[in-house]
Amino acid sequence: MADIRAPATPAFSPRQVLMILAALAMVSIAAFMVIGAKGSWGFILPFRGTKVWSMAMIGTAIAIATVLFQTITANRILTPSIMGFDALFALVRTVQVFFLGGLSYAMLPDQIQFTYEAAVMVGLSTLLFRWLFNRAARDLYLLVLVGIVFGVLFRSLGGLMQRLINPNDFAVLQDSLFASFNTTDQTLLGISTLAIAGVCLWVWRLLPALDVLNLGRDTAINLGVNYNRTVSQVLVIVAILVSVSTALVGPVTFFGLLVANLSYLVIRSHKHILILPASILISIITLVGGQVVLERVFGYDTALAIIIEFVGGVVFIAMLLRGSRT
Repeated sequence: MADIRAPATPAFSPRQVLMILAALAMVSIAAFMVIGAKGSWGFILPFRGTKVWSMAMIGTAIAIATVLFQTITANRILTPSIMGFDALFALVRTVQVFFLGGLSYAMLPDQIQFTYEAAVMVGLSTLLFRWLFNRAARDLYLLVLVGIVFGVLFRSLGGLMQRLINPNDFAVLQDSLFASFNTTDQTLLGISTLAIAGVCLWVWRLLPALDVLNLGRDTAINLGVNYNRTVSQVLVIVAILVSVSTALVGPVTFFGLLVANLSYLVIRSHKHILILPASILISIITLVGGQVVLERVFGYDTALAIIIEFVGGVVFIAMLLRGSRT
């Protein structure tokens, strides 16, 4: 007689996991704020608090954007970076340095740079989405393909312009293309926080439709979801979040892939009301906790973004290899 066993029940419910993640996030923030603090608390707390604020906003934006993008593409390997956002960001900055020069670019106010870069990326991506989703039902896959093609185009144009500028301007450009979580203007943080908060309210209203989208396009349509309209809204949301986060700190390619798949692993649910908070908390733990380890263990010997990209890249390769074996 066959041995029939009931499936193992998880040790913790999704809500208990969220509570554990919230506790870990608070511990990470507390550790970042107090460990190694020397001098006046009146200076230390605002200084470190701004860094925590920055990392929390960036983590929130990237986590939400990645989870939503994977929902509409029904693929846990794809991220918004596949749409060429990172390449577009690099091209936008390269164009500025190419025409203004490295010195003039470095002297531009941060507010002007942020507003220009975010507006260009949101505008171009929104135009692309509107054009594609006025076409046939295959447009989602066409969108991914066009994203890959445009990413290659943006990288090629950026690489050509980088070869034409002088070495001093190139050094300024290269320094600005690496993600940095330590140098963020408070005014830009305030603008980004308002934008991210507004988008989060927008996502909250879409939560029921997002859960239905997990069932597939045909099922979602049969259940009354306006598929094209909902997916178009999600793509605009993704464009805004990725544009704001990239313009604020720079490109981080694999971070979203890492936190999104970790949230699926620990929550074991497809409900967005559980997945989204989990991915946000994991992103905060990763960024803030990683910064504590970086500062206290490695002594600022390397950049946090490099470590995150390395770990995320390993996860990406592992997922590709596992997918090829199934």
